[in-house]
Amino acid sequence: MIAIQDVKKLSPEDYLLQEKTNLVKHEYINGEVYEMAGASSAHVTISLNIASSLKNHLRGGKCRVYISDMKVRIDSQNVFYYPDVIVTCSDEDKGFSYYKKSPQVIIEVLSDSTESFDRGDKFADYRKIESLREYVLISQSKKRVDLFRKEDDNSWRLESFSEKENLGIKSINFNCAVATLYEDLD
Repeated sequence: MIAIQDVKKLSPEDYLLQEKTNLVKHEYINGEVYEMAGASSAHVTISLNIASSLKNHLRGGKCRVYISDMKVRIDSQNVFYYPDVIVTCSDEDKGFSYYKKSPQVIIEVLSDSTESFDRGDKFADYRKIESLREYVLISQSKKRVDLFRKEDDNSWRLESFSEKENLGIKSINFNCAVATLYEDLD
């Protein structure tokens, strides 16, 4: 990633003001702003499939599903990210219009250019979110889903799911066939 703002680091408040009017989305990491790349058809289709399934599952309840235009703010790391899908069940988050601070589930659809960052530094930052219970990584290149679940001792356990299995997100009592995530892909 290359920062597009090298001269002066932005404050979180200045970043939020700029982001409201920018035509292109940017992630914010410790004062530096990074332009987001466009998404492939597969990426968008997978994101829509999981978000739609989650929305149907959670309809009428306390939890809300947000797609890729909603930021997650991690104050302790001084970052804002745009995950592909988030689920928040926090009453506090209802007061934030342009970002959420207490997601319970974060989902990223992996691409060749983002996979190492999503699995590495970004996941390290996400683990600082106290409310986060599950982090889901969905591959575009193979029909496989990796789910990291926070255990009672604050360690993270990895579960992998293949095309013929069901993905289970326990914190929101959600189950769906992995094959459903890949519907309508060419």
